[in-house]
Amino acid sequence: MTMTLAQLLAPMSVEQFFAEYHDKQPLHLRGDPAKFASVLSWRQINRLLDMTHIWTSQSLKLVLDSGSIPAEAYCAPATARDIPQQLLQPVAAKVREWVAKGASVVMNDVDSLTPGLASVSEAIEGAGLGKAQANVYISWQSHKAFHAHYDTHDVWAVQVEGEKAWNIWEGRAEWPIAHPLFRGQPQEHHEKAKGKLRAKVTIKTGDLLYLPRGWYHDALAEAPTSVHVAYGAHAPVGMDILNILMERILYEPIFRQPLPRQDGSAPAKFALTQRAGQLGARIAELAKDPKVMEVLEGFIANYRFHRGGNDLLAWRGLAAPSSGAGAAEEGGAFRVVANGAKPVRRGAEWVLKTGAGVMPLTPPEAEAAQWLLGRPDVTEAELRGAHPGADAPALLSRLREAGLLVPT
Repeated sequence: MTMTLAQLLAPMSVEQFFAEYHDKQPLHLRGDPAKFASVLSWRQINRLLDMTHIWTSQSLKLVLDSGSIPAEAYCAPATARDIPQQLLQPVAAKVREWVAKGASVVMNDVDSLTPGLASVSEAIEGAGLGKAQANVYISWQSHKAFHAHYDTHDVWAVQVEGEKAWNIWEGRAEWPIAHPLFRGQPQEHHEKAKGKLRAKVTIKTGDLLYLPRGWYHDALAEAPTSVHVAYGAHAPVGMDILNILMERILYEPIFRQPLPRQDGSAPAKFALTQRAGQLGARIAELAKDPKVMEVLEGFIANYRFHRGGNDLLAWRGLAAPSSGAGAAEEGGAFRVVANGAKPVRRGAEWVLKTGAGVMPLTPPEAEAAQWLLGRPDVTEAELRGAHPGADAPALLSRLREAGLLVPT
């Protein structure tokens, strides 16, 4: 499963995005329920949470009304998978109790866990926008997880379930980075720095919200449920050049020489000033060196995470290389994006109104479609089990062609 920046931004053009929004101002793009249906679903969320041993108190967090729930309240001691070390691991029964109270669930670092989640990361990274790391935020109506804040990276929020109201404030921190200088600021500072309310936008299923780094925001679920995947795009910054130069100056004797000894005298201070000037001038020269620029260009061009790409049977020559295209093959599930469509009876016949026209149904198909379209998602096996009188593969195929189902 792949996605491009053009698909992520559609119907806006990539050229318009870079000209008017990238690193300049927030952007809210309306979508439809099918747009991000393959990114994540409730079925996939439960499947991921059931992979018990991949979660710890760091990767799975609970937040209730802007307060973090202590790890001890929903976790139990466990042994780490790869090293002989004790850690805290979430316990489903305890998580359930907190969710019943309205606690939001935060699933961190999920961008490589499914093809759908990885597809948005690939779109961001493929456009040269930096390393894209993703967190899932699951919220419930009227329970706010976080106070007004900014992030130290660009945010691409993909709404996959329900809806959420976002407050976008006028304030913007000046290109903050992931350093205690910025992360240690108290909430009082943020409340003063966020400024006046710029806009309140409601993000619905299929919508996209882009926030440049440092832009103040907060959000609240206004529907019974809300699930969005927040992709943080961590772009290279000017400080990264210094790391490259640190490698280069190892070969410069002047940087390996001892600095002038200081005894408090004017000549000693002058000597240190002179040496500092010489070092600074040499750094300026090296920053323009073609070889340094070549390394810097490669660093920026390859600034991304490397995920996926495994194909064991193909590597052994035992099977043709996988196309990686069929998300429907992973569990065989389909997301329902029907927008309230349901079968209706016309005399002795049953029909289903769709965007592509009117679909005739047999009575068993009408009963099956009524059941199916009332669910968030479905598999062929579930449809067969619930309605054995309907031709499950044929019905699913027709509903997909009509745009009412999307593979997940």
